[in-house]
Amino acid sequence: MTDIVLYFATMIGIYTIAAIGLNFQYGIAGLINFGVVGFFAIGAYTSGLLTLAGAPVWAGLLAGSLVAGMVSALIALPTQRLNVHYWAITTVGLAEVIRLILLNEDWLTRGSFGLVGIPRPLDAIVPAGYQTAAFCALVWALAVICYLALRLLVSSPFGRVLKAVREENDLALSLGKPVFSIKVRALAIGGLLIGLAGALYAHYLTFISPADFLPTVTIIMWAMVMIGGRGNLAASVVGVAVVTVFLNSTRFLKDVIALDPQMIASLRMVVIGLLIMAIVVYRPDGLFPERKKEFADGDTPAGR
Repeated sequence: MTDIVLYFATMIGIYTIAAIGLNFQYGIAGLINFGVVGFFAIGAYTSGLLTLAGAPVWAGLLAGSLVAGMVSALIALPTQRLNVHYWAITTVGLAEVIRLILLNEDWLTRGSFGLVGIPRPLDAIVPAGYQTAAFCALVWALAVICYLALRLLVSSPFGRVLKAVREENDLALSLGKPVFSIKVRALAIGGLLIGLAGALYAHYLTFISPADFLPTVTIIMWAMVMIGGRGNLAASVVGVAVVTVFLNSTRFLKDVIALDPQMIASLRMVVIGLLIMAIVVYRPDGLFPERKKEFADGDTPAGR
């Protein structure tokens, strides 16, 4: 029972880091990223490859975060003239390109065989029997640090400009704000957190393969953000908990209902899709939406 609780707690912590990164991009900056799984995979493989080559785990986590953040920023450069819909399609394509590279470049990623034996942090210094709990504590410590850092950023002048860009892009431009530069920085920050979550995911499972980074992962992460609340970083935890518990608990349906496991997996995604549709229709800003500040006459969300 303890192992199951620790598993749920650890996975919720990992996906919370990814969800607040995505919520920062979408909920705070208004940027649609349908390629979340690609940056998640970059973080996982970068950290996994480095640590398997002998690098310290902390260096792998840092590198996975930075590489994912850099790729997030770089992809924005050639697509700056695209509107939001074409940008969203571009991110979908990028995620699939990343997955195909991971699958086909055997010399680097070991292809469909994946990376085996990825080391966990703290295992060398924590007694056996407490290693999973120690990893869970590390994940949640990083999740809290990421959340507090984003909260400070959102409440800063930079965060107010991000919200201005989200609400009224032309207004921010008219006030002389470097809108494109601000969007690139928002993408990089969100990508950095998503990459960190991917790196932690790899070190927790100790095995990853391209099959772990299918487009359905993007759908699941978006469901987490939408259920929690757009723009409300703290509410992301609620969405993550709901979706994670649902996805993992339904795996036991085969013991109760005589259904093929593949059928259960398909029905699981159908229910996730219906849940997203219900949220979009009845609670478009999520269960706990962002509390938007009322501005006085003559004031603007762009700040001074």
